[in-house]
Amino acid sequence: MSHNSPMPSPQHHAASDELAQPAHPMTGSLEKILPEATLVRLTQYLRALHELEAQGHQQTSSGVLAQEAGVNPAILRKDLSLLGSYGTRGVGYVVTELAEHISKAMGLSRKWRVAIIGAGNLGRALSGYGGFRNRGFEVVALLDAAPEVIGSTVGELKVSDIAELDAVIESTQANIAVLSVPGPAAQELCNKVIGCGVRSILSFAPIALQVPEGVNLRKVDLATELQILAYHAQNLG
Repeated sequence: MSHNSPMPSPQHHAASDELAQPAHPMTGSLEKILPEATLVRLTQYLRALHELEAQGHQQTSSGVLAQEAGVNPAILRKDLSLLGSYGTRGVGYVVTELAEHISKAMGLSRKWRVAIIGAGNLGRALSGYGGFRNRGFEVVALLDAAPEVIGSTVGELKVSDIAELDAVIESTQANIAVLSVPGPAAQELCNKVIGCGVRSILSFAPIALQVPEGVNLRKVDLATELQILAYHAQNLG
């Protein structure tokens, strides 16, 4: 069993810190897992590229892209070299091509279907977040155990009974689960989700969950983030 201890930033399991080999030129797949820090920065590069594209830019330089993403240009070039993408000297990067290249390497060219467990305030807010679909994630199910919530409509989704989790996962083909449930219920629900064949889980539960090898678990603890922010705030003077 692997265990994720609380840390100041979102946690991740089943990821290696080995440097990645260059991406396959056709599929974008990687022979090794990207370092965690690089993966985080790639999401920033992708966001910056989408913003540049929306502004009408067709090409960009490593300097401009690094500034938009808030990183050092040398780090950006090193990160992109892990994907086999170096740009063209004197020209830079074609915005749409680089965005597609990063998306393929990160697996975002696949269809990701998300089931949210817990239809409380957080679960409802997450289900209605438009940024998911824009980034390749479709929320296909919202489940809860409360009788007064089951059957209600949230946006385009009808809240399903958690007792029907197996059937819902099968019918929607959900391959990512988000746990937005109280701590005491989280481990049992995590086990059930894994039992349904889901291997990628994002947890907002304020406890450390245990998952078997082969399951990717990320943890977002909003209270911890606020506590860390408070610490830094008191030292601003």
